[in-house]
Amino acid sequence: MTSTAPSADPRAATPPTADPVLRVRDLRAHVAGQQVVEHVDLDVAPVGVTALLGRNGVGKTSTIKAVLGLVGRSGTVELDGTDLVDLPTHLVVRRGVGYVPEDREVFAGLTVTENLRLAERRGSEHRYDLVYDLFPELEQRGTQAAGTLSGGQQQMVSLARALLNENRVLLVDEPTKGLAPRLVQEVSRVLARAAQVAPILLVEQNLQVVRDLADHAVVLTDGRSVHHGPAADLLADEELTQRLLGVHADSGPDAAGRRPADEEGPA
Repeated sequence: MTSTAPSADPRAATPPTADPVLRVRDLRAHVAGQQVVEHVDLDVAPVGVTALLGRNGVGKTSTIKAVLGLVGRSGTVELDGTDLVDLPTHLVVRRGVGYVPEDREVFAGLTVTENLRLAERRGSEHRYDLVYDLFPELEQRGTQAAGTLSGGQQQMVSLARALLNENRVLLVDEPTKGLAPRLVQEVSRVLARAAQVAPILLVEQNLQVVRDLADHAVVLTDGRSVHHGPAADLLADEELTQRLLGVHADSGPDAAGRRPADEEGPA
């Protein structure tokens, strides 16, 4: 049975994953003195995809940034049993935490190849064969400025940067945001392949993508984790999905109600 907070049973606040690669407990985060994450517990299993879900503005992106140390944080953030909470972001990344940010954040003035080279981590194998197998177009467009790419192509660059290095876990924040349906399918395919290389903590509003990819789901409400359980069970429960996410389990692709902004596919 899945667990939904609030509950007096402490087991209801603890994700039931054994030996997670990423273990987060009582995570709190603040930006400019304002508390943006109140209390988040989650586990990411050593394989597969864990979805981090919730309505808009509940702290999903802030949770991802807090795990990385991009915002002020407290609590426990363990990678393979080692607490990272006191480490700066660059050392967290060196430990094997890959990041695909919301809104892609490519270096617009640099070429595709230069964007990838900047992502190379010292001491890690650089998996260009994997990247170009997943994204053959990036090899073809290596000399093109990243800022001239379509939104879908920029998302490819963002994903490729994270996959280039050997990582213990990938933090992927809304990778299908603003993409046309056929590009959403392509990104979903790539994420399925990526999850075979490293486990993924995925923030995603598209419930079909979650249904296709996620093994486990964590739901946030007002900066707190309030539900942990199999993703399929959550999405099969119409009442629970409506109550926690504010959408119907069988609603359209984008659970946030946004329309694709990037109708242009790869040229």
